[in-house]
Amino acid sequence: MPPRQRPTRPVGLYDPAYEHDACGVAFVARLSGEPSHETVRRAITALENLEHRGAAGADPNTGDGAGILMQLPDEFLRGVIGAELPPAGQYGVAVCFLPQEEERRHELERLLADTVEAEGQRVVTWRDIPVEKDYVGITANWFAPYIKQLVVAASDDLAADQDAFERKLYVIRRVAELAAGPDLVIPSFSSRTIVYKGMLTAPQLLGYYPDLQDERTKAALALVHSRFSTNTFPSWELAHPYRMIAHNGEINTLRGNVNWMRARESQLRSELFGDDLEKVLPVVRPGGSDSATFDNVLELLVLAGRSLPHALMMMVPEAWEERDDLPDHLRAFYAFHSCLMEPWDGPAAICFTDGRVIGATLDRNGLRPGRWMETKDGWVVLASESGVLDEPGENVLRRGRLAPGKLFLVDIDEGRIVEDDEVKERVAGRRPYGEWYENGVVRLEDLPDRQGRIPREPLRTRQLAFGYSQEDLRILLAPMAAKGEEPIGSMGNDVSLAVLSDQAPSLFAYFKQLFAQVTNPPIDPIRESVVMSIRTGVGSEPNLLTEGPEHAHQLNIPHPILRNHELEALRGVDSSVFRSHTIPITWRVDDGPEGLPWAVRRICEQAAEAIAYGANIIVLSDRGVGPTRAAIPSLLAVSAVHHHLVREGTRLQAGLVLESGEPREIHHFATLIGYGVSAINPYLMLESLADVAAPGELDHAERNVVKAIGKGLLKTLSKICAPL
Repeated sequence: MPPRQRPTRPVGLYDPAYEHDACGVAFVARLSGEPSHETVRRAITALENLEHRGAAGADPNTGDGAGILMQLPDEFLRGVIGAELPPAGQYGVAVCFLPQEEERRHELERLLADTVEAEGQRVVTWRDIPVEKDYVGITANWFAPYIKQLVVAASDDLAADQDAFERKLYVIRRVAELAAGPDLVIPSFSSRTIVYKGMLTAPQLLGYYPDLQDERTKAALALVHSRFSTNTFPSWELAHPYRMIAHNGEINTLRGNVNWMRARESQLRSELFGDDLEKVLPVVRPGGSDSATFDNVLELLVLAGRSLPHALMMMVPEAWEERDDLPDHLRAFYAFHSCLMEPWDGPAAICFTDGRVIGATLDRNGLRPGRWMETKDGWVVLASESGVLDEPGENVLRRGRLAPGKLFLVDIDEGRIVEDDEVKERVAGRRPYGEWYENGVVRLEDLPDRQGRIPREPLRTRQLAFGYSQEDLRILLAPMAAKGEEPIGSMGNDVSLAVLSDQAPSLFAYFKQLFAQVTNPPIDPIRESVVMSIRTGVGSEPNLLTEGPEHAHQLNIPHPILRNHELEALRGVDSSVFRSHTIPITWRVDDGPEGLPWAVRRICEQAAEAIAYGANIIVLSDRGVGPTRAAIPSLLAVSAVHHHLVREGTRLQAGLVLESGEPREIHHFATLIGYGVSAINPYLMLESLADVAAPGELDHAERNVVKAIGKGLLKTLSKICAPL
């Protein structure tokens, strides 16, 4: 039987979408900016000293992955390729993982060469990368790709603009990847950086790639990674580093991040990319890990014009909402960018480089180790732990550690470590983010109060229509109303799985909470409330690749659960920016079960039409439930509209709000939010408080219920984003 590696597609009960990892990472930089082979040697030494953070399987000589990302070694390449190589900065090198099967390999090589020519650039040469197969195990060799380098020269119009050339190389790579499918893997394609990696253990990297042993292989900075795949299969493609990052941790919000990125693609426009932008979509390469996906999005943001620190501050913001120690300009930056992109959250230490700067950042929770050291003779090293390089104490200038939400940046052009405050002040001071945010955002609490609707049907009738039981009222609702806490029980859940039940369970019962693949307990949402928030925004989201005052046009809601009068205030918002439209999510009882699919299609079409006529707040409402009309299950309605608008390319032009009598458990609200709703008005749950609240305490009971749901949502989030 052949050995196994990570499947690229779902197989049986295995799905690569559920993969996670935790690893060792380090970088070395020479402050003088002078390329040297010593930089490479030091980085490899640091990697070898992180061997214990990597892993191997049953074959001890096949590692989960190891690699190095460094500056393009011009002297070495000039020596092995020859005089036809253009000047540094005017050529790029693609590292290609190709199939061992000769015919398919030649087919992909022709595809790449044709793509280069079609994009107006010139193929200089192909080069087989020498490898020493004896250094690795049977499994690694079995799945090893045929590794080649493609050298591409810049056209005359791009030779003087390296940033434009980098964008063109990115376009070439994406066009080729999309045409070739999973058979073609390009770990790096750049005029600034190059990647050597594989399904190796840390000590094997140097021996496997003789290029790294050559004294002409010089760089001023290098980033290394030793992979530990937790509950995953290793693979050559998913070894780190990627094109810009190496990552230790787990992006637990990945599914939502990817889905929202897919929704944004129809809005993307870039002056720098022009018509080329259409060629690179989708942004995220299918089948990638959380780290690879993060790298895909980061790469686009940087190539579209943002600096590397700016893009990282967008994607991995520090805790800012509940803090009073941040300067105003930084709070304004994070507030503004919260309107553009949701955080990529989870325990993460991310090392990054674009070949000009190198650095690292920690997520807001700070649950990954990182230690750095600067020496008197001009070296900087950062790693998952201290001691990866032996350095005499008398040569150490200073030491430190990565702090939660902070950036550690080394600028070799300036020859110094740039402090976190300076980096962020520079980024946050580029634009008047605070002014844009204050002028653009409308706060729900500032809207005029409006009376809630008067129900047409008796309370009990509506409770029966939505399947309320005495257990819902006494055990679920009453404790929430009395104490503002999620009810807690000690009994197990012995009901049948929804898919096997004959009791017609609600659609919510078919879904289960995700839980981070971790060994430590969840984050404490009470004691660590400074890093957690349930504030949300409703409205349209413009093009992610630009920024301006229009990006801050959001209706800011402090809590995703709306009371009846708050929903009416939102529904009646009157401004030049916001326009709401209500769509009934009911269907005629006389139509029978066959009427449900038709009704779902109707609400999807109505949502698309409302957006076409300028609505940017869509309220889905089942208030019309009665003797002649039944409610579409709220989760079905929400998910159908969300995905229909994604397919139409208009999802980001409007926010979704749900007005429904169905949701009443924390799980219901979490599921609805997970499927795209920004805010929920559980009107029947709130009106049912009249059955359990003391006389004169209805307003207090409503506030307690909203508070309890908020706590429950935070608890759910804490399990998804638990530390490793």
